Amino acid sequence: MQSWPLLGGSLNQSVRPTSAYSDRIPTEPSLLGFTLPLDRVAISSAQASSNSSGGSDVATTSAQGFSYLASISVGAQVLKVILDTGSSDLWVVSSDCTSGDCAGVPTYNATSSLILNDVPFDLDYLQGSVSGTIGYETVALGPYQITNQTLALANKTEGLGLMDNGNSGILGLSFPPASTIPRTVGTTLLSNLFAYLPDRERFFAFALGRNGTSSSLSIGRIDPMYANSIEALSYSPVYIGPSDQPDYWKLPLRSITLNGTATFSSFSPSRLPNADTPIAVLDTGTTFILGPSADVDAFWGAIGSARKSAMGQWEVRCERAVSVGFVLGEKNSTKEYAVDPTDLSWVPGGDEPGWCVGGVQANDHVNSGDWILGDTFLRNVYATHNGATKDQPPRIGLLNLTNPAASLERFRIERGDDPAPPITAGTRVLSTRARRIPISQVVILVVASLGCFVLGVLGSWATQALRHRHKYSAVQVKGPEIGLAQQPIKFTF
Repeated sequence: MQSWPLLGGSLNQSVRPTSAYSDRIPTEPSLLGFTLPLDRVAISSAQASSNSSGGSDVATTSAQGFSYLASISVGAQVLKVILDTGSSDLWVVSSDCTSGDCAGVPTYNATSSLILNDVPFDLDYLQGSVSGTIGYETVALGPYQITNQTLALANKTEGLGLMDNGNSGILGLSFPPASTIPRTVGTTLLSNLFAYLPDRERFFAFALGRNGTSSSLSIGRIDPMYANSIEALSYSPVYIGPSDQPDYWKLPLRSITLNGTATFSSFSPSRLPNADTPIAVLDTGTTFILGPSADVDAFWGAIGSARKSAMGQWEVRCERAVSVGFVLGEKNSTKEYAVDPTDLSWVPGGDEPGWCVGGVQANDHVNSGDWILGDTFLRNVYATHNGATKDQPPRIGLLNLTNPAASLERFRIERGDDPAPPITAGTRVLSTRARRIPISQVVILVVASLGCFVLGVLGSWATQALRHRHKYSAVQVKGPEIGLAQQPIKFTF
């Protein structure tokens, strides 16, 4: 089996046991793993923003009206940051930031352990931006302390709503290729942690809860509130594509089910090279489930009782009761993961009474994949993100936390009767966007067209010959046999 390169970096461990971890005893022995409770903070509005220039999708807010924040120490100063699996960089607001977006949030003050670099840091979002300078500082996450950790110190932020979220920065937890900070300048925090952990504990796990006490980040271990062992989850390798290095936490999206009967499987073509199905990115920093406009339009058209608002946002009748499942993974390891109906129909919601904001929205500017599975989806699963080891590539483990039948019944009790017709069994939902014709079909069409042309020329020539009464001996012409069977593309990991 191929040997996979480990994520490099240097780590000086400083274990400081605190009472914050005493109430969560691991069911599996672990000397290095820990679980960190997350703060679930209400925000005034939910938005999703993507990096439009650096190639990464970074969202600045989280979940349905909530942010999930972790406390980290930067130069011995405790700051709250959003944990974002859709980016790779760590940045915090510096005390030098004077823009209005920085006002009202705790900022980092330079210490004697700070080492500045003259490399600038600029990150543009579809909604907002951040800029500053790169430096190296002592950073602590849970019981681990990393000396000379690379990070960006933001001296200007715009349109990020930091005060609404209550956060002072973002901690990216994706792979190094997605980092805005060049590898020649420094190593990501996740790379440093993964380089320190042994193979069995080289992972982190998220639980994004529905109340104030059920959210957690675990590194090197499973949160026993959700699973007793790593074997309880279903695993699929991270989609890498033609590149030999992963960039985001990606999985193939095979289909979407509606009420367990209808199937949405004819998606728009993937934007990614050689992908035979759309690729979904698991992103804790994004609010919605985001997909191509044509597919999202077809999705809501199949659900019914839905419309677009004046701002182009999808809304659905608040009583529309639909259970949606996402089928993810490689062909030989696919599994369906149910989404609670309340995550697809947000209260309070639409422009008029009785209408709710849809949890699935359109976005044609996603450049890290085809679909983004944000917190609308992630609240329904317990997810592990496993780094590469000597024996296997990086992979994602998922455990479904939502019972589709029970959640649908609870939704109906809370919202009332749904007068709209139910989705019928066997319905096949098609996207309105034209699909690419497979190359084998193109070859067949070209050959058929040429054949018709040649036959037409021969027919014309034969007719002229008969008219002039020339005698020709019969000639039997047998064309070559052309094999048009398309060979499957095989990726060897």
